[in-house]
Amino acid sequence: MHRLFTELEPSITVTEQNLADRVRYILRSNIFDGAELERLRREAVPSSNENATTGGAVPQVAEQPAHVDAAENTPVVADSNDDGTFTQELEIEQMRSTLEEAIMETRSTPLENRPRLPRIALSKRNRAVVRALNPMLVTYLEASRDLCETDSILFGAALAVCRIIGAKLSTAGRTTGQSSAIQAWRTRIEERIAKARALIGRLICFRSGNTRPRIVRTVRMAFAGTNVSLSQPDIMQKLTERIDDMKQRIAAWGKRIRRYTERSTRFNQNRLFQSDQKRLYKSLERPMVSGTGPVPNQADTVAFWRSLWSEPVNHSEGP
Repeated sequence: MHRLFTELEPSITVTEQNLADRVRYILRSNIFDGAELERLRREAVPSSNENATTGGAVPQVAEQPAHVDAAENTPVVADSNDDGTFTQELEIEQMRSTLEEAIMETRSTPLENRPRLPRIALSKRNRAVVRALNPMLVTYLEASRDLCETDSILFGAALAVCRIIGAKLSTAGRTTGQSSAIQAWRTRIEERIAKARALIGRLICFRSGNTRPRIVRTVRMAFAGTNVSLSQPDIMQKLTERIDDMKQRIAAWGKRIRRYTERSTRFNQNRLFQSDQKRLYKSLERPMVSGTGPVPNQADTVAFWRSLWSEPVNHSEGP
């Protein structure tokens, strides 16, 4: 196979192992069907009819110089004309059905439930798929009645491209402005607080006399990088100091989160006061809490408040 490849394409340098790997990749990925392989074999080796019964090895070799880049292990198109190269590999009808299915699915899906499309690489294969789908969109765009339908068509086309090239789609819907995600810094601080609380629990257990290996290992990790050892006579004092230090850190982290939350609330309220005061005042109103228990007795209520307001009490007021 390597000798025949060298005779067909003497300008391309490839090793026997690399050539065998490329043939194995094409066989496993099913890029070309049997008819396409046979056509490529006849074009590359028209006079070698005896190679047709060799199990398909020669057709792969004949197809290599036109469709495989010598620097990568993935097949790419080396033709100077990019248009329509991959439409020969992917059936047009299958692409059209994928596009139609994606557009119909997008039209019936609310905006917040649409999948998040990944950012795809600008490779020759991806550009060829996009160029093949662009002419199919003319019919849908001409029949579009408003901007929302045009948006659904374009999003469906992008979804079809991702499905054809095999890109991984996120199943979670897109987040809107009303339901923003938690900030990354706040998530990190909350994780630190959770770890610190777990460490305090382990230190308290060790101080109480729990000497399980897991507890002892955690205590040693807590004092890593210091001159404190568990065999010191003042280890209990060191444990108390370490626990107090962790509690102070937790309090500081919690104050940082509360300070940012209050600042963000003030900022949003000031901005809402400038744009919609009615909405601001409505958001500040506390909901009415209606009692669900039994109605209190009138005599008991009068006796309770009379004991607070009617009986004189002598208070010792200091300076």
